Amino acid sequence: MIARYSRPVMAALFTDDARYRIWLEVELAVTAALEKRGEAPSGAAERMRAAARVDVARIDELESTLRHDVIAFLTQIGETVGPDARYLHLGMTSSDLVDTSMAIQLARATDLLLEEITALRETARTLALAHKETVMVGRTHGIHAEPITFGLKVLVWYESLGRAIARLRGARAEIAVGKLSGAVGTLAHLSPEVEEATLRSLGLGVEPVATQVVQRDRHAALLSALSILGASIETMALEIRHLQRTEVLEAEEPFREGQKGSSAMPHKRNPVNCERICGLARILRANAHAGTENVALWHERDIGHSSVERVIFPDSFLLADFMASQMREILSGLLVYPERMRANLDLTRGLVYSQRVLLALTTAGLSRERSYAIVQKHAMAAWKGEPALGARLLGDPEVTAVLDRAAIERCFEPDYFLRHVDHIFDRVMGASVAPHR
Repeated sequence: MIARYSRPVMAALFTDDARYRIWLEVELAVTAALEKRGEAPSGAAERMRAAARVDVARIDELESTLRHDVIAFLTQIGETVGPDARYLHLGMTSSDLVDTSMAIQLARATDLLLEEITALRETARTLALAHKETVMVGRTHGIHAEPITFGLKVLVWYESLGRAIARLRGARAEIAVGKLSGAVGTLAHLSPEVEEATLRSLGLGVEPVATQVVQRDRHAALLSALSILGASIETMALEIRHLQRTEVLEAEEPFREGQKGSSAMPHKRNPVNCERICGLARILRANAHAGTENVALWHERDIGHSSVERVIFPDSFLLADFMASQMREILSGLLVYPERMRANLDLTRGLVYSQRVLLALTTAGLSRERSYAIVQKHAMAAWKGEPALGARLLGDPEVTAVLDRAAIERCFEPDYFLRHVDHIFDRVMGASVAPHR
């Protein structure tokens, strides 16, 4: 069985303790910026840093009465730092603290997720190269189409993950901004210089023009990037599920020693991990929708977005990280059956080569319409049983009048369809890829 989620670093980012520690980090950065302008006593930030203790239980206790998490947090920190506490939150509103801290949290979470996706992409690269020459049938609408290689199928996943990485990097740049511009964004109580210096020290950009909050289209873009990442991973999982069907059985997710597939049927080897990934991708899409709903707020701000974000951001990052981690394990241990792939390629007795025959007849001088009619007639008959398409063509005088036996037989060689696979790999991975033999 695929191992349970083992990424405690990502989960730890979204604990109450981690959130309050980031809040403290932001508050102290503001105090330090005020010190430099002579608006807070020298050394206040460092004294508070040395004395401050985050006590989640005490904050919860205070919040049960105060009904305001930021005030409960400031009260608890004030209890540990003494008189210097009057320089905490000076000139700030709650959203200055919460939105700036959220930017730090989400940027860090994105960095962790990018590490996992990069590792997944490297696993896909290894699998694609290992099966660059593993011939199989390509399918469209679920029906046999023309020959491809399994490596080419995986290369599509590899390239998709590259776009997911680029998309997340762009979303990270959008989300990594804060604001200290006050209750309606006018910078009435903290100067632009304090805002800029504070955010720079925290590794953040400045929201150029804010209301009470950082604008939520930024957050929606990040959630959309996570949703699209989920869809890309789901694409991989769904394909493996199809390939694992008993009638196909060209690839199979790992089935560990001691694993059981069904409480009733001892023979079952179900693609449960891929199915789980497909299900979780739906939650990412739903969360992205919720993020889009959060963009439009009343005037300079209402609180409709806040409760939603407390759910969708932890859930989305944990799910995306879990899905990437699980898929990396699946690809690392994927069971691939080249002999079954070749058998399935030959299952329709040559029908997958119909376009090659069509082009050969057209090149030999028949009209495209006539060529299509001839090939389709024999293909439809071959669907129903023997003889195979090639034998039917060899027995058709209209075909043999323009194509000899050797020309007809060449139409049924899979290598013709794969002659540019190396070029596609080079286009994606670079010219270092070993050539097709």
